[in-house]
Amino acid sequence: MSSYNQYQSCIEACLKCVSACNNCAASCLREDHVQKMARCIRLDMECAAICYSAAQMMSLGSDKAKSLCAICAEICDACSVECGEHNDDHCRKCAEMCRKCAEECRKMAA
Repeated sequence: MSSYNQYQSCIEACLKCVSACNNCAASCLREDHVQKMARCIRLDMECAAICYSAAQMMSLGSDKAKSLCAICAEICDACSVECGEHNDDHCRKCAEMCRKCAEECRKMAA
C-alpha cells in the first residue's frame, strides 16, 4: 500500500478533472445544439466518474489504484479528444484538464 502523499499530484489532477468534466457536461446541456453534444456529454460523465473513483482509490491507498489509473488515462484521453473538437470555452477547459489528468494517471500507473 502506497502513501497518500505519493499520489497527491494525481489525486489533485483527478479531482480538477472531475470538476471540469461536470461543468462541461452541464454547460453542454444548455447548448442550443444539445443533440450534437451527446457524445461530449456522455464522455464528460464517464470521465468524471472514473476520475472520482481513481482519486478515491488512491486516497485509500488501494493496491488497485494503479490499474484504475491506467483506465482513467484512457477515458481522459477520449474525453480530451472529443472536447477538443468543440469551440466552447468549457470544452476547451475540459480538454486541457483531461490531458493533464491522463498524464498524471499514466505516471501513477507506470
